[in-house]
Amino acid sequence: MSNNPGPWTVEDILKATGGRLVSGHERTQCQGVSTDSRTTRAGDLFVAIAGETYDGHSFLQQAVDRGAQGVLVAEAYVRSPSSISPGEGLWIAVPDTLRALGDLAAFCRRQSGLSVVAITGTNGKTTTKEMTAEVLSQSFSVLRTPGNFNNLVGLPLTLLSLSDRREWAVLEIAMNHPGEIRRLAEIADPDIGVITNIEAGHLEGVKDIDGVMEAKGELLDVLGQDRIAVLNADDERVCRLAERFPGRVVTFGIQSSAEVWGTPLSQTRAGSSFDLSWYDETVRVSLKIPGRGAIYNALAAAAVGYRVGLSIEDVKKGLEGTVSLPGRMEITTLSGGIHLINDTYNANSGSVAAAIETLGTLKSQGRGIVVIGDMLELGEHAQRAHKQIGIMAARAGMSGLYATGEFAATVAEGAVGAGMAPRRVFTGTKEQIVEVLKDRLAPGDWVLVKGSHRMAMDQVVDRLRLDMGCDPKQQRKNP
Repeated sequence: MSNNPGPWTVEDILKATGGRLVSGHERTQCQGVSTDSRTTRAGDLFVAIAGETYDGHSFLQQAVDRGAQGVLVAEAYVRSPSSISPGEGLWIAVPDTLRALGDLAAFCRRQSGLSVVAITGTNGKTTTKEMTAEVLSQSFSVLRTPGNFNNLVGLPLTLLSLSDRREWAVLEIAMNHPGEIRRLAEIADPDIGVITNIEAGHLEGVKDIDGVMEAKGELLDVLGQDRIAVLNADDERVCRLAERFPGRVVTFGIQSSAEVWGTPLSQTRAGSSFDLSWYDETVRVSLKIPGRGAIYNALAAAAVGYRVGLSIEDVKKGLEGTVSLPGRMEITTLSGGIHLINDTYNANSGSVAAAIETLGTLKSQGRGIVVIGDMLELGEHAQRAHKQIGIMAARAGMSGLYATGEFAATVAEGAVGAGMAPRRVFTGTKEQIVEVLKDRLAPGDWVLVKGSHRMAMDQVVDRLRLDMGCDPKQQRKNP
């Protein structure tokens, strides 16, 4: 990805990164920052990031050929006998290019003067980010994280795209190991930090749910007493973090007493409705996104709007203008009146439980069918977590369970052990599941498809849509 605006002077780059000018002139200016040689533009500074799959140092020549004004490389690469000679081009060396990218973004954020909201949590980060951006957009010019640019590359690239006309940035922050949120928060330097919830996700990197809590708490550690935390009053572990936060806390919730609260009213395939309240004000909100989780996301966004002084009507308008993102509770009606819920973007224990709960509400008197792929990054907790999925599906009264992946048999064991008839449980490949489902589905059925992103469960959704067709009269697909 390439980011502009610029320009970046060599002096600014060296000041931001603590780097060393290897070659080139101090008067050189770069117009943007790029980490991908395929999208590098003329005038860019190309930052060579060493990732899990590719090392940007292998693409220095390609970046220069595309017009890069200069390159930022690792000191170790400069000292390597196989490195490309810098010649007369602009080369800057740093100990760690990934850290230097973050340092450039932090420098840009400090120079901008804008305000920042940083959002983390196990589930609902991206939807909350979208809702918060829509709410703030009612009164301000807002930059938001594109897609899920929520890691040590994506978040800096978002900040590096800042322009003078932006007043707020709404940034999503994720992690899969301790210390990552702390570093991202240091780069973003947020004025408001939001924690949506704390569930059992990314356990492989943090061992257990208390490890998740400590990792999410890094955001509050960076905020400090001069900033604001927007926290879920209904989440026990979030409340424990609130107790040790020295700054101003704004709470949101449904079950507990909170400054900003919601009263759920109805769930339909068209969305969710609830009454939003603060102080003595209440307004009816109709979301275009179904599920209880969507209401919590909306309350978090509303709490941000409340804290910055927006009217409750403006908050309502922003929330009702937010649409479902691809792969997140995205509903399509197939030919024959079969309803397909695409919630394949990602999965952990909490999000699967929420999705099954929503399916139970939406199906009404129809049959509920769960198609599930593995939940990843659970480490030693994987076996127990997948067995629990089967138990949840059985106890929720689901009419069918179809599982694929390494833990499919474990999911099936949990379901049968909790009372689901073995004939209603199927394990196999994604292709086999599609073929069996097509023969078994009937009008009025509701099918939930879910799994971790790398399981590519969206392929099941795409095949069902292709083979069974969408009903042009009844289709309801959130844009």
